Amino acid sequence: MNARPPFPPFIEETARQKIQAAEDGWNSRDPIRVSLAYTEDTEWRNRSEFLHGRAEVVEFLKRKWSRELDYRLRKELWAYTDNRIAVRFEYEYHDANGQWFRAYGNENWEFAPNGLMQRRFASINDLAIHEADRKLRWERAQS
Repeated sequence: MNARPPFPPFIEETARQKIQAAEDGWNSRDPIRVSLAYTEDTEWRNRSEFLHGRAEVVEFLKRKWSRELDYRLRKELWAYTDNRIAVRFEYEYHDANGQWFRAYGNENWEFAPNGLMQRRFASINDLAIHEADRKLRWERAQS
């Protein structure tokens, strides 16, 4: 796919559409599907890891979701302008030992004219939680 609407420059409505599409994609936990939202030469900073290109993104996501089980994400609009969007997010997952975590932070996104994301810079914090303290659960239709 060489284009992914909506295209920059963004208005509030189209920024929210991009955010919802990203949330839906990441919640699919399908590395290939997620990678198609990014340019071939995308640049990422995810915590302390730096990625370049879709192939590295796919490998990163495979590793991520093999460790972060039952992953569930929510994203919210923080700000937007021209070809950039900033989001606040939180996600929950558990590890192989059954320990639940809530991760939260901010992402800054920059888009190419064709609507694909060129740059993604994420700052993320993790907090161990009890399963009873989970906030993000799949609705029955998505189980």
